[in-house]
Amino acid sequence: MGYSLKGELLEVCDCNTLCPCWIGEDPDNGTCRSSLAYHIEKGEIDGVDVSGLNFGLAVFIPGNVLAGKWRVVRYVDDRANGAQEAALLKVFRGEAGGPIADLAGLVGEEVGARRAKFTFDVKEGKGTLKIGDAVHAEMEPYRGPTGEPTRLVESIFSTIPGSPAFVGKASEFRLKQPELGIDLDLRGHNAIQGFFEMRH
Repeated sequence: MGYSLKGELLEVCDCNTLCPCWIGEDPDNGTCRSSLAYHIEKGEIDGVDVSGLNFGLAVFIPGNVLAGKWRVVRYVDDRANGAQEAALLKVFRGEAGGPIADLAGLVGEEVGARRAKFTFDVKEGKGTLKIGDAVHAEMEPYRGPTGEPTRLVESIFSTIPGSPAFVGKASEFRLKQPELGIDLDLRGHNAIQGFFEMRH
C-alpha cells in the first residue's frame, strides 16, 4: 500500500553554517554529528495512520555524506502504538522504498532504535527540538531582504528530497549519545528546517 507523509523537518549538526554536506562537500570537521526529526502532520503507512507523530535520528557520519557508512540511533515518538511504531521504523529503515529508502541506504549501522518523548515546536520560523534526554536544539532560519527565510534548493543531498530547505543557525545544540560516541554542547552551528511531502 505504500506511504504518504507530509510535515516538517528540524535538523542540526556540528558543521559551521552552512553545512557543506548538503552540496556534497566534506563536513567541516571531517565528520558530521547531527540530529534530525520529522514531524508528520499528516501521514499513512500501509493503511496505518501516523498523523501527529514524530520520528528522529542521532547520526554520526564518518566522512563525506554521500559515501554513507552512517551510524545511527533511531527514535520513535513514545505516543506511537505498536502498529504505528512498526510502520514508522519500516519506512525510515528504507524497507518501504521510495525517497526515504534512498536516504536510509546511506546508513551503515543502526546502533539502536528506541522510543522517546519529543518536543517539536516551530513558531514564526524559530524551532525547538528535543528528543528524550539525548537532544536539545534551538534554531532559526536566516532571512533574506524581504524577510522570507533563505532557501536551499536543488542540493545534491537532502533529508527532505524534492523540497526546499530553509538554512539557519542553532543558538543551542546539545547532543549526548554515548552509543555513537557523541557528547556535544555547541552554540551558533548549522541548522536546517523545511517542509516535506514524500510518498511511495
